[in-house]
Amino acid sequence: MEPNQCLLSVENLGRQLAERWLWRGVSLELNAGDCLGLVAPSGAGKTLLMRNLVMLDPIQQGKIRFEGKPPAAWGLPAYRCRVMYVPQRATAFEGTVEDNLKRAFALGIHSQRRFDPAVIHTWLEQLGRSPEFLHLQGARLSGGEAQILALLRALQLHPQVLLLDEPTASLDAATTAQVEALLHHWLQQSNRACMLTSHDAEQVRRVTHWQLNLGDFI
Repeated sequence: MEPNQCLLSVENLGRQLAERWLWRGVSLELNAGDCLGLVAPSGAGKTLLMRNLVMLDPIQQGKIRFEGKPPAAWGLPAYRCRVMYVPQRATAFEGTVEDNLKRAFALGIHSQRRFDPAVIHTWLEQLGRSPEFLHLQGARLSGGEAQILALLRALQLHPQVLLLDEPTASLDAATTAQVEALLHHWLQQSNRACMLTSHDAEQVRRVTHWQLNLGDFI
């Protein structure tokens, strides 16, 4: 797919809680190479939009298409391989970080792929972590360590679109810069795009190419 060609498109998406519409009429196109900043006041439903985009919550209004086809046409497991959501509060399972990373490949949709320690070691070095990070216990990770695990877990599965919900909220400034550099490099590869939320307005300006304000769709 060439740059500027649409990967993910949203048409008139709406989300309602009880009798109140959080937002409606949300339309956007996420093209190859894009990094979109999703901005809005706290509580406006940024996380809910991302959950809608990966069909974790039912669509109440509007349409979603990936490469021109609705999620159902891909099948949800295949769609979620291509459009992947990384929540702010990452889940770590029992076992080591490496166990957590390997666990993803037990899913049938990823059965043709294999855990690649060399790639993980390269990413860890870029994030200022030694290979010993893989031996940490998942249940004992700090919030920042869990965010690194969640990012690595997603990247190793080669998604085309990453939906990143506050991906550096628990990280220090140095590691945040390293994550941003890693994401920038990831985006340079073909057929990739991402959407990012952050309470750090400067990070949004620094990292994303354009912004969508959910407050405009109330």
